[in-house]
Amino acid sequence: MLLREFEFPQGLITVTEVEVDKKLEHARVFVSILPEELGEDAIEALTKRAGHFQHLLNVKMSIRPMPRISFAIDHGPENAARVEKALSKK
Repeated sequence: MLLREFEFPQGLITVTEVEVDKKLEHARVFVSILPEELGEDAIEALTKRAGHFQHLLNVKMSIRPMPRISFAIDHGPENAARVEKALSKK
C-alpha cells in the first residue's frame, strides 16, 4: 500500500516492523529510510498521510477499532551497518 499510495522520489522507504497494542488502539509503523538524511522529512510526510492510510486499511480490512497509525524511523539497519563497518576495520 505504501508503494502505491506514497511517492517519495528522493529516497527509499521500507516498512521493517509494525507494533500494535493489545487494545488495537495504536499501531506504530517502523520504517527504514535511505538515504538516512531524509528520515525526518519522510516521517513528516508519512504522518501527514496517516489518516489516508488508515482510511485505506479500514476499507480493505475488517478490524474494529482500526488502530491509529503513527510512523517512526527504525534505526536498526543503520546501527547494524555501523557495527559491521567497525568490525571490518579490524
